[in-house]
Amino acid sequence: YSLIPPILNLEVAKVLTFGARKYAPNNWQLVENGEERYLDALYRHLEAYRSGELVDPESGLYHLSHAACNISFLLHFQHERVTCQN
Repeated sequence: YSLIPPILNLEVAKVLTFGARKYAPNNWQLVENGEERYLDALYRHLEAYRSGELVDPESGLYHLSHAACNISFLLHFQHERVTCQN
C-alpha cells in the first residue's frame, strides 16, 4: 500500500464524498447496469480530459479523479463477478 501515490487516494475520496453527498454513501453499488454506466462515465471523463478540460464543471473536481473512481468501481464489479464464478 505504501507504493500507491497518496494523491490517488485523496482524489478518489473527494469524488466519493461528492457522490455520497449528492446521492447517498455507497450508492454507486446500487446503480442499475453499473458496469456499463461507469464504463461510459469513465470514457466521458477521459474524453473531456483529452479535449483539454481538466476540471469537471458539475463537481469542481478533476476529470482524472472521476476516471480513477470509475475504474475503482469497475474493478469492484469485476472482482465480484470473478469471485461469484469460483
